[in-house]
Amino acid sequence: MKFIFFANTTWYLYNFRLSTVMRLLADGHEVVMVSPPGKFGKRLVAHGCRWIPLTMDRASLNPLRELVTLSRLVGVLRRERPDIVHSFTLKCAIYGSIAARFARVPAVVNAVSGMGYVFTSDALKARMLRPLVKSLLRLGLHNDRSILVLQNHDDAIAFSQSGLATPEKIRVILGSGVNTFRFHPSNRTTHRYERLRVLLAARLLEEKGIREFIEAAAILRKQDRDIEFLLAGSPDPGNPHSISRTELRRWTEAGLVHCLGHVNDMPALLGSVHVLVLPSYYREGVPKSLIEGAATGLALITTDRPGCREVVTQHGVDGLRVKPRNAQALAACIAQLDDDRDWLAQLGERAREQALKKFDERLVIQQTLEVYAELLHPDSAPTEAMRTAP
Repeated sequence: MKFIFFANTTWYLYNFRLSTVMRLLADGHEVVMVSPPGKFGKRLVAHGCRWIPLTMDRASLNPLRELVTLSRLVGVLRRERPDIVHSFTLKCAIYGSIAARFARVPAVVNAVSGMGYVFTSDALKARMLRPLVKSLLRLGLHNDRSILVLQNHDDAIAFSQSGLATPEKIRVILGSGVNTFRFHPSNRTTHRYERLRVLLAARLLEEKGIREFIEAAAILRKQDRDIEFLLAGSPDPGNPHSISRTELRRWTEAGLVHCLGHVNDMPALLGSVHVLVLPSYYREGVPKSLIEGAATGLALITTDRPGCREVVTQHGVDGLRVKPRNAQALAACIAQLDDDRDWLAQLGERAREQALKKFDERLVIQQTLEVYAELLHPDSAPTEAMRTAP
């Protein structure tokens, strides 16, 4: 069979979906990746799949330009004639669904990780776009041969209650998975007097709690605590809420944080820190950094928000939760872990247990294959674990 994976960046396809692609290739299927041009395209090809660059501006509001993009996508699907189109992110799900109808693709899977800027922001632009996006989603998702895959049960309920998708067409798969062999606890013992190293790894968007992280660093610095703060990730020029390079430079010059930029070897970085922080107030799917941190056996600090609470399920048991936009609470949690290294280790051990139980990529890949089988063989029923919560 032939599969087309459609996303808005080569980076996403390479970092989040390569393991699924490798499984499909190993099973003898053909996989074609479609995305805007990007530096990870050659890496995808090196792993044995074809990659088709498709010019697409994810921030564009120009109707003519968007119609051209959609037309080009229809052309790709008509030429390739895939058995399944699997689209990722909100915009690609809309375009992929509509294009698949015109190209008469037999089956469509739409994976949406989080509600995104249009549904979560109170900005005028987001509010103006919301009715249009809802209409396009209903058009694209209401298809007998399609399934919507969401990453947490909060989103499943939200999509169902808003009428964007019917419950029987929604499946919940907790994130894109993590390789628990590649991401594993280091053998280094955390000494009581070792300098605490705290990492935030994410797209550098303000909704990820970046500024709260920096403010927490400033608070703890005033307390004369010897704690190292690290920030991994790059600004996202295509997003209106991206942290600027000027801000990053100012924070670095003030000595509040070490800005690492894009990091290729995340297992090595995670193995060198003690705490993984994501004080997000973004409508997450299941944050990749949290499950990678959990698999590495790090103590986690995040917020009680959709997606985040799928990883840290109980405050003080498998991680810590703080209120969104609360730098004081974040600083207090970091200070607690700095003072109690035994508790730090216990939280890391329990996080690792959660990763093995819920987020191992082998489980995620198997659930994804079951979605494909369900569409291609409609008489087969989905597994109970993949149905949405009532």
